[in-house]
Amino acid sequence: QVQLVESGGGSVQAGGSLTLSCAASGYTYRTACMGWFRQAPGKEREGVARIYGGGGNTYYTDSVKGRFTVSQDNAKNTLYLQMNSLKPEDTAMYYCATDPYWGQGTQVTVSS
Repeated sequence: QVQLVESGGGSVQAGGSLTLSCAASGYTYRTACMGWFRQAPGKEREGVARIYGGGGNTYYTDSVKGRFTVSQDNAKNTLYLQMNSLKPEDTAMYYCATDPYWGQGTQVTVSS
């Protein structure tokens, strides 16, 4: 059974940094597309970043380009999201996913 477990969320001030991790069990990242999504209160879930094929091409939504970096460690079966220069509008629950599996989410709160 595949499980995705996120960690690393927390509360930071604007301009700060956080690194989210997503540990997978029962699954390998090597050939899949893995992604980070977020959902703020009252808003739809949106795709933030994704990475293809075991560390290949990456994609970012415009609002995080230049600030967030998605990566993965195949040996550890772990996906990461390095978030720098955080803004209050980045506040949301962050999820990792690979179709059709989702993690439970980790909360990121950025104060101004």
